[in-house]
Amino acid sequence: MSREQHGPGGSRLPAAPLQEETTAREVTATALGTWPGDDPLEATRIIRGELGSPHLPFLAELPDRGVGSDALGRTASLLEELAVDVQPHGWRLVDRPGKDMRRAASALSTDLNVLADVAGAEDVSPDELKVQLVGPLSLAAGLYLHNGERALLDHGARRDLAASLAAGVGGYLTRVAAAVPGARLVVQVDEPAIAAVLAGTIPTASGYRTLRAVAASEVRESWRIVMDALRGAGAAGVVVSLPEIEAPIELALTSGADGVALPLKALTNRQWELVAGAVEAGKQFWAGALEVAAVGPLPRVADCVEAVWRPWRQLGLPPSLLPAVRVTPSAGLAARTPAEATAVLNRLTQVADGLNQQALG
Repeated sequence: MSREQHGPGGSRLPAAPLQEETTAREVTATALGTWPGDDPLEATRIIRGELGSPHLPFLAELPDRGVGSDALGRTASLLEELAVDVQPHGWRLVDRPGKDMRRAASALSTDLNVLADVAGAEDVSPDELKVQLVGPLSLAAGLYLHNGERALLDHGARRDLAASLAAGVGGYLTRVAAAVPGARLVVQVDEPAIAAVLAGTIPTASGYRTLRAVAASEVRESWRIVMDALRGAGAAGVVVSLPEIEAPIELALTSGADGVALPLKALTNRQWELVAGAVEAGKQFWAGALEVAAVGPLPRVADCVEAVWRPWRQLGLPPSLLPAVRVTPSAGLAARTPAEATAVLNRLTQVADGLNQQALG
């Protein structure tokens, strides 16, 4: 494959915005969003302390707080002119907002107020901040209709959800920007279900069959609608986080994403080629180089560095392009203790330092 801004079959990968790439001078670290515990103040202080400049701190998601603090509930609370509530089988679209949607909105407001307080007390204004939201296809796969089927089943519901999410993100980013004045906002769009959505392997409510695959063209359009809204609301960068198996890397990039976030462990040679082409086209690669599990010690720094550096050399990518990389854990950190999650962030910054040493030769 030619890696001069082209994908398979000669499809051109759009170059990333100059404002995003010209600031990348070194490999940096971030995490994927979920955090253990139920204390937003503790989480915010730890994250901002461990991921100071040039790294990328993030607004934590705290699923241990319960309903509405999970990723799906938080994103659903942003929807415009659509309402959700929790039913026995999960989050469902309903006629009017109920207590669960209000609870999700209240938790998010608390988190933003805490962020504003912590950032305001810092000696140096924050340079960047990342927020996460569930992408439109995984949102449709996780929300249910009145009849008990997933919203993914219905083309009109999928279209309405993408439009509603796009309408809601503007107000969200405005609130985030008010909490951290002057910070560049980076948005991570999580699509954990996208491979199953494209393959048609998500089961129906009965479990006896699967939902029809969604066309790549519709996925691309849904992503573009949301990404355009995010950029229009001031996002400096949009990165799509993809699952480790059958990740549609090229689809995300040709939809206009500034980069992709991927766990490294399952990447095939073919996917590494796509990553290489993306990096050469000016895109970002958020590399899930630090394997995390619910229990057990963290991998060694040297092993994490080698997991990126070895394929980088094999693909003939120059060390000068390494600043396109942000290192992340392979998964969220909610299953760890706060102390263990803090150790993960510290290890990530060490891995970034190791890769920067390789870049210097």
